[in-house]
Amino acid sequence: MNTPLSLKNKNAVITGASQGLGLEIARHFIESGVSNLAICARDKSVLDDATAELMQLANPQQKIMSISIDLADFEQVNHFCKKIIDEFNQMHVLVNNAGVYGPKGSIESVDWHEWQNALAINLNGSVLMCMNLLPHFKENRCGKIIQISGGGATNPMPYLTAYAISKTAIVRFIESLAGELKEFNIDANCIAPGLLNTRLLDEALNAGSETIGKDFHDRMVQSKLTGNTTPLSIGAALAVFLASDASNGITGRLISAQWDNWREWPNHLEELRDSDLYTLRRITGKDRGQTWGDK
Repeated sequence: MNTPLSLKNKNAVITGASQGLGLEIARHFIESGVSNLAICARDKSVLDDATAELMQLANPQQKIMSISIDLADFEQVNHFCKKIIDEFNQMHVLVNNAGVYGPKGSIESVDWHEWQNALAINLNGSVLMCMNLLPHFKENRCGKIIQISGGGATNPMPYLTAYAISKTAIVRFIESLAGELKEFNIDANCIAPGLLNTRLLDEALNAGSETIGKDFHDRMVQSKLTGNTTPLSIGAALAVFLASDASNGITGRLISAQWDNWREWPNHLEELRDSDLYTLRRITGKDRGQTWGDK
């Protein structure tokens, strides 16, 4: 797995690709030889800047399309997916990266519409992208779905409930979807990229301890001050792996970009298929060596 992975002859789409991890994944896809790349984000000016950078990085044979859309809008997502299929003829890789923290604070204090909008972007937007592209993937009997999940899926996040709930839900969706897609040669996985030094970290810092809780805020401050964050390149490298043929057969998993030895997983496909490793599961007393809680 030390040889460079190739995305030659693959077409990909990345949501939320105007900055942060999404843009870093786009850079890695271009460098890995992706044939055609579609990107989207809400802020057109930021998206235009990202597109210009990627076009400088791309070779003359690589085509890049960018469209500003709101992933919470059903019609905009439908139009976007139809447009990229019409333009590139075939799509092979979907990266659902777009996400927001949503409102911060105790549940009784947050704005209900902002809370719902966070779920609409983080959860519904990703599901809508899958709904639109899956008929195309199934028709061609190939496809890779890569979902960015984040730490909200594996740990409680007081005062960030919309984020935590949407990220947990999308992981369960991808795991369930993987079960639906086994016969179609389509792999679907989630990436936990680690704590990233992006706008979300800055949002948490600016919110203050009185809004997001002292413990969480203190951890974010310490991470920012010490630089103890995960490089964007680690999550982007995992995205390239999951988009490539090297990961064929790995599906329905929540993968830590930083801590899981995912480069070795192709050598253990049968063990993965026959286990619940790297999935969301309930912990019982027996799992922790306790006998009093289980019948």
